[in-house]
Amino acid sequence: MDRELILATLACSLCGIALVVIGAIPSRLHAIESARTLERHAWRRLWRPVAPAGLILVFLIGWTLQEPEGSEPATPALLAVATVFALVWIRAGVRAVIALRHRDAVAMTTGLVWPRVTISPALVGRLDERALRAVEAHEAAHARHRDPLRLWLAQIATDLQWPSRPARRRFADWRLALELARDAEACEQVEGSDLAAALIEAARIDRGPAHPATAGLIDGGGAFSDRIYRLLDAPRELPRQASRAWPAWLAIGLVLGVAALTGALSGEAIVRLMPGLG
Repeated sequence: MDRELILATLACSLCGIALVVIGAIPSRLHAIESARTLERHAWRRLWRPVAPAGLILVFLIGWTLQEPEGSEPATPALLAVATVFALVWIRAGVRAVIALRHRDAVAMTTGLVWPRVTISPALVGRLDERALRAVEAHEAAHARHRDPLRLWLAQIATDLQWPSRPARRRFADWRLALELARDAEACEQVEGSDLAAALIEAARIDRGPAHPATAGLIDGGGAFSDRIYRLLDAPRELPRQASRAWPAWLAIGLVLGVAALTGALSGEAIVRLMPGLG
């Protein structure tokens, strides 16, 4: 069997099993007062179950880069398992494409690479100058962090774990934490009461569902009252200090490099021991 087909079969099978099994493990979202710290915690929690599948995929790619004498054929059982997970991945890809078709919303940030802010005339006509400025500050925060891209990628990661309910719960928790964090960031420039007033007016106009790849003013599921409470009663957070992300990215790069190197040097012996090849 062609090595590329073996790679696809093993990737669908092993990565799919890892995503479903690890993604089905419930994890608790810690109660954190700071909205921006909560968002970072929820973001890491969302991606943690995906990491083992990523390592397996990189290992298999390293194994594929070898020049072996030949590859063992996959058994019908392994091909059947791979087909099931391939269908899940195809579903995730279709949903990712559909998510790029934005609906009209009262206020939203769109664009995966170059985010842009759009506020509907219907909402502008209902807001005073201070509330409108609060909406602009909230959406500008989404644009600075490229949240449409992050939402789109998070939806793909969640769909790859279908039908895991804990995965959907992690995605919903992060979406809420994301809106709380952007509210807090906007409140560095505007009053929380002005943003709360804008949220209430937006909710009266916009009844449609939120979509991935679109960061909207009233995203975040059913915890609308929690956002209003925080904006009206919670103390204003201190501006976040700039942090260096390169040590974390360096560590991730090193781990992925080790996985690829292991696949290149020892992958053939390890893969031949896997059940389903023979």
